[in-house]
Amino acid sequence: MTRKFSDIKNDLFIEQVKELNEGVYDPGIFKAFFLAGGPGSGKSYVQKRTTGARGLKVVNSDDVFEKLLKDAGMQTTPSDIYSDKGQALRGRAKAITKARQSNYLIGRLGLVIDGIGKDVDKIQKQVAALRGLGYDTYMIFVNTSEDVAQERNQQRSRTLARDEVTRMWNEVQKNIGAFQSLFGARNFIIVDNNQADDAYLSSVWKHVGKLVKQKVTNHIAKAWIENELAKKRR
Repeated sequence: MTRKFSDIKNDLFIEQVKELNEGVYDPGIFKAFFLAGGPGSGKSYVQKRTTGARGLKVVNSDDVFEKLLKDAGMQTTPSDIYSDKGQALRGRAKAITKARQSNYLIGRLGLVIDGIGKDVDKIQKQVAALRGLGYDTYMIFVNTSEDVAQERNQQRSRTLARDEVTRMWNEVQKNIGAFQSLFGARNFIIVDNNQADDAYLSSVWKHVGKLVKQKVTNHIAKAWIENELAKKRR
């Protein structure tokens, strides 16, 4: 049964109330992790293995889009995705995701912002806005060879054409240097996911955990926390 958009908006309002209450006590407060990697990189799997169970809110319109497709009785096939109804649902998914991120930011909650990483300018603007709020920003770059990306792409339900995978892989690869400069060596994590095993991914998860638990030092963030705690003492 297809859900009404009014029901979704009501859910978002409930989420906003929860985020406002959670805010200052969020374990990942003022931490934002950008996730980058082309199609077939295994980004979704790496995200769960390296940032899961840390209390971070995942911002990913693809997850919302797939749920909306399922609720509408549609499949993640090119014919459904690129149909008029599918594209309308994609637009709705982006709007819902944007609203959720706004809610998370109100409470300054810890974030995982899932993306491909082909648009450096867009990410630079997002990083600048988050840092302006007091956030510490990081990037987890999921890296594979093009051959591995092509092989995994063929195993996905939403398969892309080979030349499209090649184009996007090249676009993401050329941005590595820019991302290293933007986030700094200490806050830029490359995950080699060609043959990543449990031990390797667990070590990344522990490293991310240390970053999440670091005390807030940014003066904007500290002032916001003090103000919120003062409100609760009144």
